[in-house]
Amino acid sequence: MKLSQFNFDLPQERIAKEPTRWRDEARLMVLHKDSGEIEHRIFKEIIDYFGKGDVFVLNDTKVFPSRLFGKKEKTGADIMVLLLRELNREQRLWDVIVDPARKIRIGNKLYFGEDESLVAEVIDNTTSRGRTLRFLFDGSYEDFKESLFDLGEPYVPEWVKERTSREDIENYQTIFAANEGAVSAPAAGLHFSRELFNRMILKDIEKTFITVHMGIGHFRNVDVEDLSKHRMDSEQLIISEESAAVINKAKRSGKKVLAVGATVMRGLETYVTTTHEVNAFNGWTNKFIFPPYQYSVPDAIVSNFHLPQSTMLMSVAAFGGYKNVMAAYQTAIEQDYRFGPYGDALLIV
Repeated sequence: MKLSQFNFDLPQERIAKEPTRWRDEARLMVLHKDSGEIEHRIFKEIIDYFGKGDVFVLNDTKVFPSRLFGKKEKTGADIMVLLLRELNREQRLWDVIVDPARKIRIGNKLYFGEDESLVAEVIDNTTSRGRTLRFLFDGSYEDFKESLFDLGEPYVPEWVKERTSREDIENYQTIFAANEGAVSAPAAGLHFSRELFNRMILKDIEKTFITVHMGIGHFRNVDVEDLSKHRMDSEQLIISEESAAVINKAKRSGKKVLAVGATVMRGLETYVTTTHEVNAFNGWTNKFIFPPYQYSVPDAIVSNFHLPQSTMLMSVAAFGGYKNVMAAYQTAIEQDYRFGPYGDALLIV
């Protein structure tokens, strides 16, 4: 398929700037992929489509405050730094994106905080994602991490809002976040509340967790028309023996497995057996899913409404069928559904 086939007109006002007041009361469109039938529901009603022994697979990654605002030495120019991943704990090395990148050179120092107490030096500018910074900090690692995160804020994509608020610290985190390492939140997981988890227990619907530390690769523009030539950024993926056992038991028993979000869809499909089961895994994945593609593990998926030409839209279309999903997205625009990480959700069964 071609990039242009995933383009559509999305009015700016359809992008949600804030989440719904209650996590589980976002709107939920339900697409029946075999018939193309569409239903309009509320997210907490998602359990109506599942029963005893079915398994919801969620991403328990935890978003850290990855966006820093600072100044460049000598010129005092404003600089935004997005922390992508820690490269070396002892040397305080981080893989980052710097904006504006064109003004940054190796050897430049960047200062953060009102008192400019945190200093970083640019030591490399050849990585595919931008720059490598060495933070100059004499204290313990724990003190360094505390200082770094105190100065940061969660990265909510700029096309949602330019700066985050205090509310975003809580809103842009799932209630089950456990393993720190994500730059961006697994958006579909944001809709789950403790009340919804309790209602799942009453219906004997099981849940299990995998970890996919979501970066910003899903938000990057695809710059090739031929999708087979696009390369995704790698993300750390952890599937425990216990989670793999829960998922595989459901598959063997003929129960449904729901993948909650594009990161989970990607994670479950990264290393599967010839019998369509999940392997325990601790490593990295750069899997890119787009039509045509036959999913092995999930029987249903739920994902937020994504932007035109996004890789997340492509992975959803690969599951629900290109024509079905694009028709559902058009309906979503006509019916005033909200798009983006704070938006509404699409369940495909």
